[in-house]
Amino acid sequence: MAAAEVEIPRVDALDNWPLPEAQESWFGGPEAERALLDAWRGGRMHHAWLIGGQKGIGKATLAYRFARFVLAHPDPRAPEVLQATDLSLPEGHPVARRVAARAHPNLLALERPYAEKSKKLRTSVTVDEIRRTVPFFGSTGGEAGWRVAIVDPADDMNPNAANALLKVLEEPPARSLFLLVSNAPGRLLPTIRSRCRRLDLPSLPEATIATVLREHGEDGPEEDIALASALADGSLRRAILLLEENGLAIYRAFTRLAASLPGLDVTAMHAFADSVAGRGADDAWQGFLDLLGDWLGRRVRHEPEPDPAAAVPAALAAVPLARWAEVWEKARESAAEAEELNLDRKQVALSILMTLARATRM
Repeated sequence: MAAAEVEIPRVDALDNWPLPEAQESWFGGPEAERALLDAWRGGRMHHAWLIGGQKGIGKATLAYRFARFVLAHPDPRAPEVLQATDLSLPEGHPVARRVAARAHPNLLALERPYAEKSKKLRTSVTVDEIRRTVPFFGSTGGEAGWRVAIVDPADDMNPNAANALLKVLEEPPARSLFLLVSNAPGRLLPTIRSRCRRLDLPSLPEATIATVLREHGEDGPEEDIALASALADGSLRRAILLLEENGLAIYRAFTRLAASLPGLDVTAMHAFADSVAGRGADDAWQGFLDLLGDWLGRRVRHEPEPDPAAAVPAALAAVPLARWAEVWEKARESAAEAEELNLDRKQVALSILMTLARATRM
């Protein structure tokens, strides 16, 4: 009997939302599409592009959207290219179908590989993964036209992988296109950045995020969609997780605790820590850290909370800015230490809450 086919997980996949290669819509502004389209048909096509911006704003979606266009229109002087106003392809286009299925021979997706032994994704993009570019660009088994390699995200490359990619970028094959997706371009090797054309994407407007959520069929209360869009800080992915991964409940529970500062309800504090630090609750934990950072940022800027029901005690306005900075630094250090040493996240969460309480005592 044949062994059952293993479903390989995808980094950052979201339930009921299309993966970047299958996403037909582009929710960002037209400027990014225009920059790529103008470069493609204007004879100024750089062999490598570094698409940067915060996580969850559509960088990978844009990379695959551009790859589809290039693979469908290999001649930049073709009439349909010269007349195009964006990078979309007609519905049902064969190239779009093949890219969505990852079945196009001229497209190579480089990501964190799946380890058969551990049945998990590796923690980094490995050098062996990057070396797949050698047979990909060197073979004659593909189709005529350009060949496109997408590294998503380039931030996940380990040092050996980064150096291997650098060698390929230094001597790019003919009719090759590299699209590097990065949440933090500044962390990449300067030599890699210098060999790429930068395309930095802005965060998504709050109204755009809310519209996309509604059009996708999010059927929660309108106030939840509005709050998720406001808390998302320009990231559609973050808004989705806030709605679908108990993120709004975490935010509301945290702001209730914060409303009692400098005092803390011990029972409520432990219940909150349990909710964000349970086994397998990675999204909840990261969501808490993100929400905490944003909450502290609003305290520094003396801004109200997006939720009108989230009261901010007047006493917090008197806390020196330097003290808020110290709280955030301690929180980041504690979270990083917990990750590195596999410490109990609940104890870290409790420690962060106690640090908040001490910081607000005058």
